[in-house]
Amino acid sequence: MKLACQEGLAPGDSFEERIENLKAYGYEGVEISGRYILQDRGLVAQTRRSCERVGLPVSSICSGFRGTLLDANPSERELAMEDIKDLLYMGADLGAVGLIFVPLFGPPRISDLSPYATAVELEKLLLVRLLEDLVKHAERAGTLLLLEPLNRYETHLPNRLQQAIEICEKVGNPQLKIMADFFHMSIEEADIAKSLRGARGWVRHIHLADSNRVLPGEGHTDFKSGFAALDAIGYKDFMALECGVYGDKEQALRKSARYLRSCMPKKKR
Repeated sequence: MKLACQEGLAPGDSFEERIENLKAYGYEGVEISGRYILQDRGLVAQTRRSCERVGLPVSSICSGFRGTLLDANPSERELAMEDIKDLLYMGADLGAVGLIFVPLFGPPRISDLSPYATAVELEKLLLVRLLEDLVKHAERAGTLLLLEPLNRYETHLPNRLQQAIEICEKVGNPQLKIMADFFHMSIEEADIAKSLRGARGWVRHIHLADSNRVLPGEGHTDFKSGFAALDAIGYKDFMALECGVYGDKEQALRKSARYLRSCMPKKKR
């Protein structure tokens, strides 16, 4: 398990200064937003050079695409598809594990056609069809699509790890995996550790935030049991901070890195 942090959480006047600080604070990777590299594609090469100079790899790309995969408007779906495809190739150029994506925020935007099919049933059918196209690009790029479940207050599909796994199973392509977020799991999963153990082979990225969506160690989430479960399923990938940071950022990020490492299972000699 390797610690990463979203670039925007770190202090610094430039990308390179921020990742230098993250490395000094004890982080092993940086997660970037897809929004900025879509707006200025020259940032891909610049980001890669900075990461190589500092010695801090890009762990992942966090969303940033326009449109919505499950919007009722075809043009919104097409916009999301094109941006996601672009981000997959950009992510591969940066060496990222994958691109994190959420199918939509909020309630369904597709009409309920009961008794033929409910809105959610139609969404699932549509999502699988769209992902069958997107995973082909993930294959060509050599990177992953990472489906993220969110809590019920932010979306309705998917909310739990098992719901995300069911979608991945229907698509049936190894380039589609899931991302597990400790904050969302603290709301939706009855037992975080048990859910992670049940997601063996599917989880390829982790987001870290405590129960109050601030830095780990400032809420009541049991990270030790969650990390033990990840260790038990052989998880060796990045875990990136995605949360609020209050007070002195340097002190807070250093403290959180130390706390998270104290929660990790001790390595056997």
